[in-house]
Amino acid sequence: MIKKIVNFFDKFEDVVRGHLSRYPIIYTIIGGTAIVLFWRGVWHTADILQAKGGWLGWLFYEPINMVIVTMILLATGLFVSAFIGQSIVISGLKKEKKATDKTDKEIAAEGQELKEIQTSIQEMKKEVDEIKEVVEQKDSK
Repeated sequence: MIKKIVNFFDKFEDVVRGHLSRYPIIYTIIGGTAIVLFWRGVWHTADILQAKGGWLGWLFYEPINMVIVTMILLATGLFVSAFIGQSIVISGLKKEKKATDKTDKEIAAEGQELKEIQTSIQEMKKEVDEIKEVVEQKDSK
């Protein structure tokens, strides 16, 4: 039963995403609103649970909750990526410019470099296939 539900929503998501991706501004408005309302629901649920008192009140008390959630985020590896994103960290380590700061010439050069890498990979694949063929011929004799 759960597998059917997950499968349905997986296919439904593909259809919706495929349709909305043709309208990026509408997609952004719908997605942004949904994200804000989701976090609003999480926030208010935490407030309700804290108001109940007892161990839930203690668990959702802001300073304690912040420590617990920070530990969870650190343990899952989401702490950095959730706040600044992996691509920003990686580009900073590589001392790369932001995409918005790159010139058209730099972007074209990167595109050319990627094409050259792809060509090299294709050539290496052909060579590996040829080596496999030679090895298979020797093994069959």
